[in-house]
Amino acid sequence: MTHRADTPATVEALDRPDKVAATLARLRRMASWHIIAPPLVFFAILLVVGIANPAYLGPFGISIATTSAAPILLVALGQSMVLNTGSIDLSNAAIGLFGAILFALTIPEAGILAMIAVLVALTLIGAVNGVILAYTQVPSFALTLGTLGILQTAALVTSGSETIYVSENRDLVTALHTIKTLSVPLTFWIGVLAAIFFWALLRFTIVGQNMTAVGKNESGAILSAVPNRRAKIIAFAISGFASGLAGLAIVAQAGSASASGLGSNLLLPGIAAALVGGTSISGGQANPINVVFGALTVAFVPIAAQALGFGAQAQSLVYGVFIIVIVALTTSRSRGSVIK
Repeated sequence: MTHRADTPATVEALDRPDKVAATLARLRRMASWHIIAPPLVFFAILLVVGIANPAYLGPFGISIATTSAAPILLVALGQSMVLNTGSIDLSNAAIGLFGAILFALTIPEAGILAMIAVLVALTLIGAVNGVILAYTQVPSFALTLGTLGILQTAALVTSGSETIYVSENRDLVTALHTIKTLSVPLTFWIGVLAAIFFWALLRFTIVGQNMTAVGKNESGAILSAVPNRRAKIIAFAISGFASGLAGLAIVAQAGSASASGLGSNLLLPGIAAALVGGTSISGGQANPINVVFGALTVAFVPIAAQALGFGAQAQSLVYGVFIIVIVALTTSRSRGSVIK
């Protein structure tokens, strides 16, 4: 009778299934954390605010926070769709502000038709960004930085460097802010519906899966006959459309628009909300539903700082530190991925 000797190679072969199983379990845990981290971080901040000052969690506090979060959410959703393809859109907040000025100028005369026309125009601006990126290979950072400057100038010229107040048909647009469900304005619920739609687009359509494939590995996607140019154009068009909705939310909240007023500082909060919502800055990973929690977190950070007693001068410092820590907690990491 022959007895098998357990050589080191044999032992390693026997242990290999256990190692594979452990690795798979570890990856599942990482994926689960990536999915649940954004809501967990938001509810943790909510708990801190509630303990420090329960008044902030009343109907009035919720209304203020979601009102602030609405344009941030809409800009962040567009940003997350572009980041998912491995690019970045530094112009989408400027598109939203330019759109707000166009809304304020045209709604008094054209009403709902103005809303539709401006949304179409802003979607086309986003698509033009995508076309230039796809066919010239200009880095998205440089391209959209240039578009940012162009749109900021366009906003100043169009508004005459003045605040444009909505006169006629004012109720048509401000109703989006005044109509509330559970103390939450309609503008925020529009963002939630957009998040659900974009999530379904990424998960269940070929177009969405192509965008994710381009973000994960563009060279591999091209070799697999994925229409990478089309995916980028669609992503930037979506960013333009979402920014248009953000512009509408700005006008609904303020009843006016200006190049230096409400909405002029949405770029960094929008990017932060997308990242806090678990969107990978390296591409190939986005969950628009979690971006909702990212926007709420970004909107609640100043409230949390105030509730904890930080002075106005220290709130910006607290905001910056919170965002860095939260992004570190919510960023997806896997072996082989590159964090840029």
